[in-house]
Amino acid sequence: MRCESVILAAGQGTRMRSSLPKVLHPLLGRPMLAWAVAACREATGRAPLVVVGAQAGQIRDAFADQAEFVVQAEPLGTGHALLQAWQALKGRAELILVMSADMPLLRVETLRSLIELQAATGGPLALLSHAGETSRGFGRVVRSASGRIERVVEEAHATPAERAILEYNASVYCFRGDWLWVHLAELPISPKGEYYLTDLVEAAARQGGEVAGLQVVDSDELIGVNTLAHLAEAEAAMRRRVNQKWMLAGVSMADPATTYIGPEVEIGPDTTLLPNTHLWGTTVVGRHSTIGPNAIVRDSRVGDHCRIVASVVEGSVVEQGSDVGPFSHLRPGAHLMQGVHVGNFGEVKNSTLGPGTKMGHFSYLGDATIGEGVNIGAGTITCNFGRDGTKHRTEIGDEAFIGSDSLLVAPVRVGKGATTGAGSVVTKDVPDESLAVGMPARVIRKLKGRA
Repeated sequence: MRCESVILAAGQGTRMRSSLPKVLHPLLGRPMLAWAVAACREATGRAPLVVVGAQAGQIRDAFADQAEFVVQAEPLGTGHALLQAWQALKGRAELILVMSADMPLLRVETLRSLIELQAATGGPLALLSHAGETSRGFGRVVRSASGRIERVVEEAHATPAERAILEYNASVYCFRGDWLWVHLAELPISPKGEYYLTDLVEAAARQGGEVAGLQVVDSDELIGVNTLAHLAEAEAAMRRRVNQKWMLAGVSMADPATTYIGPEVEIGPDTTLLPNTHLWGTTVVGRHSTIGPNAIVRDSRVGDHCRIVASVVEGSVVEQGSDVGPFSHLRPGAHLMQGVHVGNFGEVKNSTLGPGTKMGHFSYLGDATIGEGVNIGAGTITCNFGRDGTKHRTEIGDEAFIGSDSLLVAPVRVGKGATTGAGSVVTKDVPDESLAVGMPARVIRKLKGRA
Protein backbone atom coordinates (compact mmCIF):
# COMPACT_ATOMS: atom_id res chain seq x y z
CA MET A 1 0.00 0.00 0.00
CA ARG A 2 1.15 3.51 -0.78
CA CYS A 3 1.77 5.58 2.35
CA GLU A 4 2.29 9.33 2.61
CA SER A 5 3.57 11.04 5.76
CA VAL A 6 2.71 14.27 7.49
CA ILE A 7 4.96 15.99 10.05
CA LEU A 8 3.26 18.47 12.36
CA ALA A 9 5.67 21.39 12.85
CA ALA A 10 3.34 24.35 13.36
CA GLY A 11 3.83 24.72 17.12
CA GLN A 12 5.15 28.11 18.23
CA GLY A 13 7.71 26.60 20.60
CA THR A 14 7.32 29.37 23.17
CA ARG A 15 8.76 27.21 25.95
CA MET A 16 12.10 27.10 24.12
CA ARG A 17 12.55 30.79 25.00
CA SER A 18 14.42 31.29 21.74
CA SER A 19 14.08 33.35 18.56
CA LEU A 20 15.07 30.27 16.55
CA PRO A 21 12.07 28.12 15.51
CA LYS A 22 11.89 25.07 17.74
CA VAL A 23 12.26 22.56 14.91
CA LEU A 24 15.45 24.25 13.66
CA HIS A 25 17.32 23.81 16.94
CA PRO A 26 20.26 21.47 16.30
CA LEU A 27 20.29 17.91 17.56
CA LEU A 28 23.67 16.21 17.11
CA GLY A 29 24.60 18.87 14.58
CA ARG A 30 21.44 18.49 12.48
CA PRO A 31 18.20 20.57 12.76
CA MET A 32 15.64 18.71 14.84
CA LEU A 33 13.15 18.61 11.96
CA ALA A 34 15.76 16.91 9.75
CA TRP A 35 15.55 13.75 11.88
CA ALA A 36 11.78 13.51 11.40
CA VAL A 37 12.03 14.29 7.68
CA ALA A 38 14.69 11.61 7.15
CA ALA A 39 12.75 9.00 9.16
CA CYS A 40 9.49 9.62 7.28
CA ARG A 41 11.21 9.65 3.90
CA GLU A 42 12.93 6.33 4.60
CA ALA A 43 9.84 4.73 6.12
CA THR A 44 7.53 5.65 3.23
CA GLY A 45 9.92 6.11 0.32
CA ARG A 46 8.55 9.62 -0.29
CA ALA A 47 9.21 13.15 0.85
CA PRO A 48 6.95 14.08 3.77
CA LEU A 49 4.45 16.92 3.91
CA VAL A 50 5.32 19.33 6.72
CA VAL A 51 2.64 21.49 8.34
CA VAL A 52 4.21 24.76 9.45
CA GLY A 53 2.88 27.81 11.25
CA ALA A 54 3.97 31.37 11.96
CA GLN A 55 7.66 30.69 11.28
CA ALA A 56 7.01 29.02 7.93
CA GLY A 57 9.55 31.06 5.98
CA GLN A 58 12.62 30.04 7.96
CA ILE A 59 11.61 26.39 7.97
CA ARG A 60 10.82 26.31 4.25
CA ASP A 61 14.18 27.89 3.45
CA ALA A 62 16.02 25.27 5.50
CA PHE A 63 14.19 22.29 3.95
CA ALA A 64 13.11 23.54 0.54
CA ASP A 65 14.43 20.51 -1.35
CA GLN A 66 13.54 17.87 1.24
CA ALA A 67 9.81 18.18 1.88
CA GLU A 68 6.49 19.67 0.80
CA PHE A 69 4.89 22.33 2.97
CA VAL A 70 1.44 23.57 3.92
CA VAL A 71 0.67 26.37 6.36
CA GLN A 72 -1.60 26.31 9.39
CA ALA A 73 -2.46 30.02 9.58
CA GLU A 74 -4.14 29.77 12.99
CA PRO A 75 -2.98 27.55 15.87
CA LEU A 76 -6.20 25.57 16.29
CA GLY A 77 -4.80 22.23 17.44
CA THR A 78 -3.32 19.07 15.98
CA GLY A 79 -6.51 18.01 14.23
CA HIS A 80 -6.80 21.35 12.46
CA ALA A 81 -3.10 21.19 11.54
CA LEU A 82 -3.54 17.80 9.86
CA LEU A 83 -6.63 19.04 8.03
CA GLN A 84 -4.41 21.54 6.20
CA ALA A 85 -2.80 18.57 4.45
CA TRP A 86 -6.10 17.37 2.99
CA GLN A 87 -5.94 19.29 -0.29
CA ALA A 88 -2.36 18.16 -0.97
CA LEU A 89 -2.82 14.48 -0.03
CA LYS A 90 -6.42 13.49 -0.78
CA GLY A 91 -6.46 10.52 -3.08
CA ARG A 92 -2.66 10.20 -3.15
CA ALA A 93 -2.29 7.24 -0.80
CA GLU A 94 -4.18 4.52 1.02
CA LEU A 95 -2.32 5.21 4.28
CA ILE A 96 -1.32 8.43 6.05
CA LEU A 97 1.47 8.40 8.65
CA VAL A 98 1.37 11.32 11.11
CA MET A 99 4.04 12.35 13.59
CA SER A 100 5.28 15.46 15.36
CA ALA A 101 8.48 17.26 14.42
CA ASP A 102 9.49 17.51 18.06
CA MET A 103 9.97 13.73 18.45
CA PRO A 104 13.29 13.35 16.60
CA LEU A 105 14.34 10.01 18.12
CA LEU A 106 11.65 7.89 16.46
CA ARG A 107 13.37 5.11 14.53
CA VAL A 108 12.62 4.29 10.93
CA GLU A 109 12.01 0.68 11.98
CA THR A 110 9.31 1.78 14.42
CA LEU A 111 7.51 3.87 11.80
CA ARG A 112 7.67 1.01 9.31
CA SER A 113 6.23 -1.39 11.87
CA LEU A 114 3.35 0.99 12.53
CA ILE A 115 2.63 1.28 8.80
CA GLU A 116 2.76 -2.51 8.41
CA LEU A 117 0.44 -2.97 11.38
CA GLN A 118 -2.14 -0.59 9.92
CA ALA A 119 -1.91 -2.24 6.51
CA ALA A 120 -2.39 -5.68 8.07
CA THR A 121 -5.35 -4.80 10.30
CA GLY A 122 -7.14 -2.56 7.81
CA GLY A 123 -8.98 -0.62 10.50
CA PRO A 124 -9.35 3.15 10.72
CA LEU A 125 -6.01 3.71 12.42
CA ALA A 126 -3.06 2.37 14.37
CA LEU A 127 -1.21 4.26 17.08
CA LEU A 128 2.08 4.08 18.96
CA SER A 129 2.03 3.69 22.71
CA HIS A 130 4.48 3.11 25.51
CA ALA A 131 4.13 1.44 28.88
CA GLY A 132 6.15 2.65 31.85
CA GLU A 133 6.26 4.64 35.05
CA THR A 134 6.97 8.05 33.50
CA SER A 135 4.19 9.73 31.53
CA ARG A 136 6.15 12.67 30.02
CA GLY A 137 2.80 14.44 29.87
CA PHE A 138 1.36 11.96 27.35
CA GLY A 139 -2.31 11.10 27.28
CA ARG A 140 -3.48 7.73 28.57
CA VAL A 141 -4.61 4.88 26.32
CA VAL A 142 -7.92 3.65 27.73
CA ARG A 143 -8.76 0.03 26.93
CA SER A 144 -11.82 -2.09 27.52
CA ALA A 145 -11.79 -5.14 29.77
CA SER A 146 -11.03 -7.24 26.69
CA GLY A 147 -8.02 -5.05 25.83
CA ARG A 148 -9.62 -3.16 22.96
CA ILE A 149 -8.47 0.47 22.61
CA GLU A 150 -11.47 2.70 23.28
CA ARG A 151 -10.11 6.23 23.55
CA VAL A 152 -7.23 8.47 24.55
CA VAL A 153 -7.60 10.93 27.40
CA GLU A 154 -5.18 13.82 27.77
CA GLU A 155 -3.30 13.92 31.06
CA ALA A 156 -4.72 17.33 31.97
CA HIS A 157 -8.29 16.01 31.66
CA ALA A 158 -7.74 12.54 33.12
CA THR A 159 -9.45 11.35 36.30
CA PRO A 160 -7.30 9.89 39.10
CA ALA A 161 -8.19 6.40 37.86
CA GLU A 162 -7.20 7.30 34.30
CA ARG A 163 -3.95 8.88 35.48
CA ALA A 164 -3.08 5.54 37.08
CA ILE A 165 -3.04 3.93 33.62
CA LEU A 166 0.55 3.20 32.64
CA GLU A 167 0.08 3.01 28.87
CA TYR A 168 0.71 6.32 27.15
CA ASN A 169 -0.29 7.63 23.73
CA ALA A 170 2.77 8.80 21.76
CA SER A 171 0.68 10.89 19.31
CA VAL A 172 2.07 8.99 16.32
CA TYR A 173 -0.57 7.50 14.04
CA CYS A 174 -1.08 5.67 10.78
CA PHE A 175 -4.56 6.25 9.33
CA ARG A 176 -6.52 4.68 6.53
CA GLY A 177 -6.67 7.65 4.18
CA ASP A 178 -10.31 7.44 3.05
CA TRP A 179 -11.48 7.20 6.67
CA LEU A 180 -9.21 9.97 7.91
CA TRP A 181 -10.27 12.77 5.60
CA VAL A 182 -13.97 12.19 6.23
CA HIS A 183 -13.74 12.08 9.99
CA LEU A 184 -11.06 14.72 10.41
CA ALA A 185 -13.49 17.32 9.12
CA GLU A 186 -16.05 16.18 11.75
CA LEU A 187 -13.82 16.62 14.82
CA PRO A 188 -15.56 18.40 17.71
CA ILE A 189 -14.09 21.63 19.03
CA SER A 190 -12.57 21.43 22.50
CA PRO A 191 -13.33 23.84 25.38
CA LYS A 192 -10.05 25.56 24.46
CA GLY A 193 -11.28 26.19 20.93
CA GLU A 194 -8.99 23.62 19.32
CA TYR A 195 -9.36 20.35 17.41
CA TYR A 196 -7.44 17.32 18.69
CA LEU A 197 -6.29 14.24 16.79
CA THR A 198 -6.82 12.13 19.89
CA ASP A 199 -10.59 12.48 19.42
CA LEU A 200 -10.28 10.36 16.27
CA VAL A 201 -9.36 7.36 18.41
CA GLU A 202 -12.68 7.43 20.25
CA ALA A 203 -14.56 8.10 17.00
CA ALA A 204 -13.02 5.02 15.38
CA ALA A 205 -13.70 2.77 18.37
CA ARG A 206 -17.27 4.00 18.69
CA GLN A 207 -17.94 2.99 15.08
CA GLY A 208 -16.72 -0.51 15.82
CA GLY A 209 -13.50 -0.20 13.88
CA GLU A 210 -10.33 -1.74 15.24
CA VAL A 211 -7.80 0.73 16.65
CA ALA A 212 -4.51 -1.13 16.53
CA GLY A 213 -1.77 -0.37 19.01
CA LEU A 214 2.00 -0.84 18.72
CA GLN A 215 3.96 -0.54 21.94
CA VAL A 216 7.42 1.03 21.74
CA VAL A 217 9.94 -0.67 24.01
CA ASP A 218 12.67 1.99 23.99
CA SER A 219 11.28 5.02 25.82
CA ASP A 220 14.05 7.21 24.38
CA GLU A 221 12.25 7.09 21.03
CA LEU A 222 9.38 9.06 22.51
CA ILE A 223 11.34 11.93 24.05
CA GLY A 224 9.45 15.05 23.01
CA VAL A 225 11.28 18.37 22.82
CA ASN A 226 9.44 21.38 24.22
CA THR A 227 12.23 23.09 26.17
CA LEU A 228 15.99 23.39 25.89
CA ALA A 229 16.23 20.95 28.80
CA HIS A 230 14.29 18.41 26.71
CA LEU A 231 16.62 19.11 23.80
CA ALA A 232 19.63 18.28 25.95
CA GLU A 233 17.93 15.05 27.04
CA ALA A 234 17.24 14.13 23.41
CA GLU A 235 20.84 14.98 22.45
CA ALA A 236 22.20 12.66 25.14
CA ALA A 237 19.88 9.85 24.02
CA MET A 238 20.80 10.28 20.36
CA ARG A 239 24.49 10.34 21.24
CA ARG A 240 24.13 7.06 23.14
CA ARG A 241 22.41 5.52 20.13
CA VAL A 242 25.08 6.66 17.65
CA ASN A 243 27.97 5.69 19.92
CA GLN A 244 26.48 2.26 20.50
CA LYS A 245 26.31 1.70 16.74
CA TRP A 246 30.01 2.51 16.32
CA MET A 247 31.16 0.46 19.30
CA LEU A 248 29.32 -2.54 17.85
CA ALA A 249 31.18 -1.83 14.58
CA GLY A 250 34.58 -2.11 16.28
CA VAL A 251 35.34 1.46 17.38
CA SER A 252 36.74 1.80 20.90
CA MET A 253 35.60 4.61 23.20
CA ALA A 254 37.28 5.26 26.51
CA ASP A 255 34.28 7.27 27.71
CA PRO A 256 31.19 7.18 25.46
CA ALA A 257 29.47 9.83 27.59
CA THR A 258 32.04 12.42 26.46
CA THR A 259 32.34 11.27 22.85
CA TYR A 260 30.40 13.21 20.22
CA ILE A 261 29.83 11.76 16.73
CA GLY A 262 27.67 13.38 14.07
CA PRO A 263 25.17 11.36 12.04
CA GLU A 264 27.15 11.55 8.77
CA VAL A 265 30.53 10.56 10.21
CA GLU A 266 32.22 7.30 9.13
CA ILE A 267 34.81 5.49 11.28
CA GLY A 268 36.93 2.43 10.55
CA PRO A 269 37.28 -0.49 12.99
CA ASP A 270 40.08 -0.61 15.56
CA THR A 271 40.09 3.16 15.85
CA THR A 272 40.07 4.58 19.38
CA LEU A 273 38.22 7.71 20.43
CA LEU A 274 39.47 9.22 23.68
CA PRO A 275 37.42 11.45 26.04
CA ASN A 276 36.03 14.74 24.76
CA THR A 277 36.45 13.83 21.12
CA HIS A 278 34.11 15.55 18.64
CA LEU A 279 33.64 14.20 15.11
CA TRP A 280 31.25 16.29 13.02
CA GLY A 281 29.97 16.86 9.49
CA THR A 282 31.20 14.62 6.71
CA THR A 283 34.29 13.43 8.59
CA VAL A 284 35.74 10.04 7.67
CA VAL A 285 38.28 8.35 9.97
CA GLY A 286 40.20 5.26 8.89
CA ARG A 287 41.35 2.16 10.77
CA HIS A 288 43.72 1.90 13.72
CA SER A 289 43.74 5.65 14.37
CA THR A 290 43.53 7.43 17.72
CA ILE A 291 41.57 10.63 18.06
CA GLY A 292 41.69 12.67 21.26
CA PRO A 293 41.56 13.40 24.01
CA ASN A 294 40.09 16.88 23.48
CA ALA A 295 40.05 16.78 19.68
CA ILE A 296 37.55 18.35 17.27
CA VAL A 297 37.45 17.03 13.70
CA ARG A 298 34.92 18.50 11.26
CA ASP A 299 34.33 17.81 7.55
CA SER A 300 37.73 16.14 7.25
CA ARG A 301 39.30 12.89 6.10
CA VAL A 302 41.71 11.10 8.44
CA GLY A 303 43.55 8.03 7.20
CA ASP A 304 44.67 4.80 8.84
CA HIS A 305 47.18 4.78 11.71
CA CYS A 306 46.85 8.50 12.42
CA ARG A 307 46.84 10.31 15.74
CA ILE A 308 45.19 13.64 16.54
CA VAL A 309 45.69 14.91 20.09
CA ALA A 310 43.96 17.95 21.63
CA SER A 311 43.69 19.72 18.28
CA VAL A 312 41.14 21.17 15.85
CA VAL A 313 40.93 19.80 12.30
CA GLU A 314 38.51 21.48 9.87
CA GLY A 315 37.99 20.80 6.18
CA SER A 316 41.32 18.99 5.95
CA VAL A 317 42.93 15.76 4.78
CA VAL A 318 45.29 13.83 7.07
CA GLU A 319 46.81 10.88 5.27
CA GLN A 320 48.00 7.54 6.66
CA GLY A 321 50.51 7.58 9.48
CA SER A 322 50.35 11.31 10.19
CA ASP A 323 50.01 12.85 13.63
CA VAL A 324 48.76 16.24 14.82
CA GLY A 325 49.07 18.03 18.13
CA PRO A 326 48.70 18.68 20.87
CA PHE A 327 47.17 22.15 20.55
CA SER A 328 47.38 22.47 16.76
CA HIS A 329 44.89 23.74 14.21
CA LEU A 330 44.37 22.43 10.69
CA ARG A 331 42.19 24.95 8.90
CA PRO A 332 40.24 24.36 5.67
CA GLY A 333 42.40 23.24 2.77
CA ALA A 334 45.15 21.70 4.88
CA HIS A 335 46.47 18.45 3.39
CA LEU A 336 48.98 16.36 5.29
CA MET A 337 50.37 13.59 3.11
CA GLN A 338 51.65 10.28 4.49
CA GLY A 339 53.75 10.36 7.64
CA VAL A 340 53.55 14.12 8.27
CA HIS A 341 54.10 15.42 11.80
CA VAL A 342 52.50 18.67 12.99
CA GLY A 343 53.47 19.21 16.60
CA ASN A 344 52.22 21.45 19.35
CA PHE A 345 50.85 24.90 18.53
CA GLY A 346 51.15 24.49 14.76
CA GLU A 347 48.64 26.00 12.33
CA VAL A 348 48.17 24.98 8.69
CA LYS A 349 45.75 26.61 6.26
CA ASN A 350 45.17 25.88 2.56
CA SER A 351 48.53 24.14 2.32
CA THR A 352 49.91 20.76 1.32
CA LEU A 353 52.69 19.14 3.36
CA GLY A 354 54.51 16.42 1.45
CA PRO A 355 55.22 12.91 2.75
CA GLY A 356 57.42 12.75 5.83
CA THR A 357 57.55 16.51 6.39
CA LYS A 358 57.96 17.60 10.01
CA MET A 359 56.56 20.81 11.49
CA GLY A 360 57.49 20.56 15.11
CA HIS A 361 56.00 23.49 16.96
CA PHE A 362 54.92 27.12 17.04
CA SER A 363 54.70 27.57 13.27
CA TYR A 364 52.16 28.83 10.73
CA LEU A 365 51.91 27.60 7.15
CA GLY A 366 49.30 29.29 5.00
CA ASP A 367 48.79 29.06 1.23
CA ALA A 368 51.90 26.94 0.86
CA THR A 369 53.07 23.87 -1.04
CA ILE A 370 55.65 21.96 0.97
CA GLY A 371 57.65 19.12 -0.57
CA GLU A 372 58.67 15.73 0.78
CA GLY A 373 60.89 15.32 3.84
CA VAL A 374 61.01 19.02 4.71
CA ASN A 375 61.94 20.21 8.21
CA ILE A 376 59.99 23.25 9.38
CA GLY A 377 61.80 24.86 12.31
CA ALA A 378 60.05 26.31 15.36
CA GLY A 379 58.49 29.72 14.80
CA THR A 380 58.39 29.50 11.00
CA ILE A 381 55.75 31.74 9.41
CA THR A 382 54.61 32.08 5.82
CA CYS A 383 53.68 35.74 5.38
CA ASN A 384 51.03 35.08 2.77
CA PHE A 385 48.81 38.16 2.97
CA GLY A 386 50.03 40.95 0.68
CA ARG A 387 49.59 44.69 0.89
CA ASP A 388 47.30 44.44 -2.12
CA GLY A 389 44.82 42.47 -0.03
CA THR A 390 45.40 39.16 -1.79
CA LYS A 391 46.94 35.90 -0.65
CA HIS A 392 50.21 34.74 -2.19
CA ARG A 393 51.72 31.29 -2.18
CA THR A 394 54.92 29.91 -0.74
CA GLU A 395 56.67 26.89 -2.24
CA ILE A 396 59.28 24.80 -0.43
CA GLY A 397 61.08 22.03 -2.29
CA ASP A 398 61.84 18.47 -1.17
CA GLU A 399 64.34 17.95 1.66
CA ALA A 400 64.58 21.67 2.43
CA PHE A 401 65.49 22.78 5.95
CA ILE A 402 63.73 25.88 7.27
CA GLY A 403 65.55 27.30 10.27
CA SER A 404 63.75 28.42 13.41
CA ASP A 405 62.02 31.81 13.29
CA SER A 406 62.22 32.04 9.50
CA LEU A 407 59.73 34.40 7.89
CA LEU A 408 58.86 33.46 4.30
CA VAL A 409 57.36 36.50 2.57
CA ALA A 410 55.19 35.26 -0.28
CA PRO A 411 55.27 34.93 -3.19
CA VAL A 412 58.52 33.08 -2.67
CA ARG A 413 60.15 29.71 -3.41
CA VAL A 414 62.72 27.86 -1.31
CA GLY A 415 64.37 25.32 -3.56
CA LYS A 416 64.96 21.60 -3.19
CA GLY A 417 67.51 20.81 -0.50
CA ALA A 418 67.89 24.50 0.41
CA THR A 419 68.33 25.83 3.94
CA THR A 420 67.32 29.08 5.61
CA GLY A 421 69.23 30.21 8.65
CA ALA A 422 67.55 30.85 11.97
CA GLY A 423 65.80 34.21 12.04
CA SER A 424 65.94 34.72 8.26
CA VAL A 425 63.43 36.95 6.48
CA VAL A 426 63.15 35.40 3.03
CA THR A 427 61.82 37.85 0.44
CA LYS A 428 63.45 36.37 -2.69
CA ASP A 429 63.61 32.87 -4.09
CA VAL A 430 66.32 30.59 -2.69
CA PRO A 431 67.86 28.31 -5.34
CA ASP A 432 68.12 24.54 -4.88
CA GLU A 433 70.86 23.31 -2.53
CA SER A 434 71.61 26.83 -1.27
CA LEU A 435 71.93 28.46 2.16
CA ALA A 436 70.20 31.81 2.73
CA VAL A 437 70.59 33.85 5.90
CA GLY A 438 69.88 37.33 7.21
CA MET A 439 67.22 40.07 7.23
CA PRO A 440 66.47 40.23 4.36
CA ALA A 441 67.94 36.84 3.56
CA ARG A 442 70.63 36.46 0.94
CA VAL A 443 72.23 33.37 -0.49
CA ILE A 444 75.76 32.99 0.89
CA ARG A 445 76.82 29.68 -0.60
CA LYS A 446 75.97 26.37 -2.14
CA LEU A 447 75.70 23.59 0.41
CA LYS A 448 78.61 21.18 0.51
CA GLY A 449 77.95 17.81 -1.03
CA ARG A 450 74.76 19.02 -2.68
CA ALA A 451 76.12 20.34 -5.96
